Amino acid sequence: MPQDNSGLFKSRDGGSHVVTFALVSSLFLLWGVCNGMIDVMDKHFQQVLHLSLARSAWVQFAHYLGYFLMALPAGWLATRLGYKGGIIAGLLMVAVGGFWFVPATHIAEFWAYLLGVCVIAAGLTFLETVANPYTTVLGPPQYAATRINLAQSCNGVGWILGPILGGLFFYSKDAAGVSTGSQTLWIPYFSIALLVVVLAIVFYFSNLPDIKTEDDYHLDDKTPAASHSIWSHPHFTMAVAAQFFYVAAQSGIFSFFINYMTAEAPPIPASWNTGMMAGWFEPNRLGVLAISDKGASFLASLGFACFLAGRVSGAALLRKFAAHKVLGLYGAINVAVCLLVVLKLGWPSVFCVFLSYFFMSIMFPTIFALGIHGLGARAKKASAYIVMAIMGGAILPKLMGAVGDTYGMSRSFIVPLCCFGFVAYYGFSWRRLSRSEGVVGLAARKGH
Repeated sequence: MPQDNSGLFKSRDGGSHVVTFALVSSLFLLWGVCNGMIDVMDKHFQQVLHLSLARSAWVQFAHYLGYFLMALPAGWLATRLGYKGGIIAGLLMVAVGGFWFVPATHIAEFWAYLLGVCVIAAGLTFLETVANPYTTVLGPPQYAATRINLAQSCNGVGWILGPILGGLFFYSKDAAGVSTGSQTLWIPYFSIALLVVVLAIVFYFSNLPDIKTEDDYHLDDKTPAASHSIWSHPHFTMAVAAQFFYVAAQSGIFSFFINYMTAEAPPIPASWNTGMMAGWFEPNRLGVLAISDKGASFLASLGFACFLAGRVSGAALLRKFAAHKVLGLYGAINVAVCLLVVLKLGWPSVFCVFLSYFFMSIMFPTIFALGIHGLGARAKKASAYIVMAIMGGAILPKLMGAVGDTYGMSRSFIVPLCCFGFVAYYGFSWRRLSRSEGVVGLAARKGH
């Protein structure tokens, strides 16, 4: 059995949750791949179905609609069936969505693809609703934010692989240079469906202990305090709002990354179009050598590598510094980064897009951990609402697309700029909202 010398995964009886943590972390890799493919799908439909930026954002709408619709049912099932039952239900739903892409390819209508996206997202909702809070209880509570960020690092690896798969199958061409993406789009989804069926079998025969978080606010006591709604705790309520705006910013940047790189990056020197990078570039409508769609999809993997680097380094920082302070600082930095993109400074602005990936990396898991802090058994219900807040990724990217259609992709970054501003506010306000100390991770000293 793997050894836990850091104490991160030490159980209350002195044992270790390392194996359980590793198994659950595989789920983060899975939905990272799925999300990574979604983020390079927009440009494919823009070209094949002749959609505007705003209309192609229906892909994100369908994706996050699945999260919104299934978040509460997932939380309800997780409460009654435990972590294991919720995970298996989610995996089976992902498999159904993956298999659907086979007939969807033959139907070849936008709605059919959107339905598959929505069903897969509904399955991922079960996994996120269960796996995110589960990682926070697999060891000492003061390292909850560290564990969830480590697990989310696997998500970052999946996000690197997702755009590569998307680039290979969504933007493939035949010998004559004609796109074959519409015919091969089903292949990665069918493969994922087979994989998750195997995972569901593995989880069915695995031993996953059902552990609850510490009840710092005495919500589980048979006392008047137990009648308090989770909504009476401002650190949770504001976490829902912060997650809404964070996912809105993340989804917008991820969705329109290819559009930004193909439209806003400066002209490419001809000397770059050689060797391994040949095919990454092509003349644009003005006859200037620019980044191609396929090249931009591979660059998206570089962006997600920055995202992963941010997750890994962020997990280390969260072991030494208060989680809410790190969140506030990263949010403020991303406000500045997005402003530099809006100003259209050429290659410095392109570099800032990659910086935004790095500094947004810790936001989702950290907001999640801060939001459910101290809620005891009600953390499962609270996590469902935080997952519902992912609906921000369905709504605001359409606004970002509309701004991009009218004013250009650089100017559209004003939308995530405002979103990151709210995240920064939540991070810097968390100590006051929770009435807790955040010395390392999320070590509470007193509650309501």
